[in-house]
Amino acid sequence: MKVMYDPEHDVLNIEFLEKETIMDTIEYEEGILIDYSKDRKIVSIEILDASTRISHKPLDLVNLVILDGSKKEMIAH
Repeated sequence: MKVMYDPEHDVLNIEFLEKETIMDTIEYEEGILIDYSKDRKIVSIEILDASTRISHKPLDLVNLVILDGSKKEMIAH
């Protein structure tokens, strides 16, 4: 997973599947775009005007689950 922010254009992009080809983009709501692969997996989510939509520390709101083989670890921010 990659999280990228472009301050010049105020766009936040969260990329889940780096090597997947985007086959379709749906505007979930105004300014929130979801890119899908051919088999309907979410490839990335793009948030336009990001600074007006999220907190200054958006990852503070996210709980990440990291899978390492058969072991699960929960990392809460």
